[in-house]
Amino acid sequence: MRTVYLDNNATTRTAPEVVEAMLPFFSDLYGNPSSMHFFGGQVAHYVKQAREQVAALIGAHPEEVVFTSCGTESDNAAIMGTLYSYPEKKHIVISRVEHPAVQNTAHQLQARGYKVTELGVNREGQLDLDELRAVLSDDTALVSIMSANNETGVLFPIDEIAAIASERGIPFHTDAVQSIGKIPMDLRKTPIDMLSLSGHKLHAPKGVGALYIRKGTRFAPFVVGGHQEAGRRGGTENVPYIVGLGRATQFAMDHLKEENTRVKALRDRLEKALLKSIPNTMVNGDVKNRLPNTCSLSFEYIEGESILMLLSDAGICASSGSACTSGSLQPSHVLRAMGVPFTAAHGSIRFSLSVYNTDEDIDHVIATLPPIIQRLRDISPFWKDYVEGKPMSSFLTGGDVEHHVHG
Repeated sequence: MRTVYLDNNATTRTAPEVVEAMLPFFSDLYGNPSSMHFFGGQVAHYVKQAREQVAALIGAHPEEVVFTSCGTESDNAAIMGTLYSYPEKKHIVISRVEHPAVQNTAHQLQARGYKVTELGVNREGQLDLDELRAVLSDDTALVSIMSANNETGVLFPIDEIAAIASERGIPFHTDAVQSIGKIPMDLRKTPIDMLSLSGHKLHAPKGVGALYIRKGTRFAPFVVGGHQEAGRRGGTENVPYIVGLGRATQFAMDHLKEENTRVKALRDRLEKALLKSIPNTMVNGDVKNRLPNTCSLSFEYIEGESILMLLSDAGICASSGSACTSGSLQPSHVLRAMGVPFTAAHGSIRFSLSVYNTDEDIDHVIATLPPIIQRLRDISPFWKDYVEGKPMSSFLTGGDVEHHVHG
């Protein structure tokens, strides 16, 4: 069966070039880069090179790049490392649509006595910067706002947000896990203090990430141990994966134009065709300011999980903006924050492309998805109620929803 992979915001294929770059460090070049002898020293050279490669992608100085295990660790390190540095301050600002790595950390801090302000978003998923200005105070230790939303692809004006925080002398961190490698980033031109990225979102393997910390930014280590990473992150360096991340950033730079031309055109063609062929379908988020690879669609009066199951049966991999637990279906926190109606939020699907996708992939989805949606609606009592003009109280209020389609 043909596999069409359109879930690249969840994880990407490790590029063959990246795998090739990593292989020697599992066998011949296995030394510890912190060792004093020549065998470790030669490995340290490749870690240094990878740091320079990551810095080049984001417009940073190499010494401002700290290697981590993933985007989640980078987010946690940025938040906790800042709070450790400003123990007298007890207020942080995030958005209501942050990744759980930021949102759940903030909620834990709230339980420990911190004040957390979660900025709302409008129907397009965009922030009100006047609200941000209004909530900042002398007690604010950190503003942490994502660069691009992982579900909708909506891009936030992080340069403006960074400038607002900088005017008040407040550190600004951005979770740029979804945007790095898809849109240009030059940290020399913006007052962003910290930035998180993750290898497996840009064709490196899972298990490696980085945190940019601008020179002069107050930061206390979150992972405490040895002297690695200039004392900012303890633990023996994961050399093969660090080398892989470095090579992946080169791959990203080489394909950045393609991401914003060919990949974007594939996304747009898919979206246009599905909107035309499937009634009661809507795009979630700001269609003008979003990642070039991401399309979030809602198909009204059916369940996203059922759509995904049937797509999977056809060899198509995508993801849903909904989560189903214990027989009760609840839309994602992102779509709820945007005010997407329950009739649409339950049936949300995210397609996220990469440079490995082809015209044939898109053709397969365009041909396969409309019959799936029609099949689900044909057996959906909510669709029937909609067609007949009847109320759909349990669906509209987010109550328990019976699962109707399996296979």
